[in-house]
Formats: sequence, C-alpha cells, structure tokens
Amino acid sequence: MEFRVGGQRVAISVPTWAALQARVTERLAQRQGFALATINLDHLVKLRRSAKFRAAYAAQDLVVADGNPIVWLSRLAGRPVELIPGSDAILPLARIAAKQGIGVALVGSTPAALSRARSYLEREVRDLSVVCLIAPPMGFDPEAAEARRVFDEITASGAGLCFVALGAPKQEIFGAVGRKLAPNVGFAGIGAGLDFFAGTQQRAPEWTRKLAMEWLWRAVNNPRRLGLRYLRCLSILPGQSARALLLRFFTLRP
Repeated sequence: MEFRVGGQRVAISVPTWAALQARVTERLAQRQGFALATINLDHLVKLRRSAKFRAAYAAQDLVVADGNPIVWLSRLAGRPVELIPGSDAILPLARIAAKQGIGVALVGSTPAALSRARSYLEREVRDLSVVCLIAPPMGFDPEAAEARRVFDEITASGAGLCFVALGAPKQEIFGAVGRKLAPNVGFAGIGAGLDFFAGTQQRAPEWTRKLAMEWLWRAVNNPRRLGLRYLRCLSILPGQSARALLLRFFTLRP
C-alpha cells in the first residue's frame, strides 16, 4: 500500500506482524540499525504540510500501518495490510531484543514516566535489559547540535534498540537522524506507548479498539487537543479513498 503526499511516494513496507518481527529479528541479529515509523491519517495530514517530515519518512527503513483508516484504505486498494499500532509493537520488539541479549533505550516523556515504563517492561519481558533512559527537555530539536549528545549517550549505553516516544513528526525525525549518528541502533517511533505503560496516560479501553472506535474515545476525552486534528484527518479521507480505488483497478505511476 502506498500514498502520494506532497509529490512524494510513501509506502507501507512492512504489511504484517510476522514480517515486522522477521525484519527486526534479522536487523538486530546482524547489528544493523533501522528507523521504524507507524503511519496514520494524522501523519498523512502532516506529511502534506511539511517537507521536513517527508524527508524524515523517506529515511525510514520500516513503515507499518497504525490506524484502522489506513487498514481500510489498504483493503479498498486491494493491497491489504495488518494493523500495527506503535504502542502494541513495544512488547513484541522488546522480546526480540531480550532473546538476543540486546539492551534497550527509552527516549521521551519524563524521567519519572520512563523509570516506571522500564520497571513495567523488565517485569513483562523476561531477560530484558533497559540500559538507557533519556527524557529530552521541552523544545528538544533532534536535528540541533545538542541532539548529538543524546545519540552519543544511546551509543555509549550499548543499546541496540531504542523506543522513541516524542510524537510526530519529532520521533520520525529523531529516527532519521539516528540512522546517521547511531547507525547500529534500531529506532522505533511508538508515540504514547511508554506513557501507557507508566500509567501517566490512559489508553482507550480494549472494547473500543476492537470496534475501531479508539479515535472517538480519545476525541471525547480530549476534545481541545484532538478535535481539530481528527477533523483534518476526516477531510483527507475522500481523496485518499478515491486514490485507493484507482490503485485497486489501475497501476498508478510514481
């Protein structure tokens, strides 16, 4: 499945859970770094408006579908992919790292939340070692000179996998920069996943996720922050749906 945003092709390169775990297992085993992005409608909106974000996406090695609308569009296009939310990917990827004896770094949120997230992860994943916790200050710029110290700290810790909870587009930019400054580390953008583990944010109940209504639960609980965002997401659905139908019946030129 692929999208065209700002004149750039953005493709879901990892369509299934099995493919994601196989790719990450191989990369970690060979000590090859990677950048993982989880695309959703909000990302598509931001990609249309930001050349910097598009450049960061172009540097991602692995892109999965995060959000039921992306899955529905893939089915409409006849190129079905599985739903792989960043928050749900944390434990499976952590288990791969633990099995290979690879340390994990956590970046984002607050020191207290990261500490609680580490405790949760090490309790849930046998033999996992979280070797680095970094909570960047407000206004942190992953492309600024001071960001190099963060990547140096991750490298010095020996971590081979880094969960990045900075939100879009910052976490994708962080991963893209990390591919250059810490090429042996895998960077996975996971949004609010660490805060869910720490208990500092509440995730939508499981029943809402099964009904594909997590977005509505979040909007109702945080209308000021998410109301306009979801309206923008809804506004691009007709055009994306039309393009998905074209993909189903025609091969679109890049």
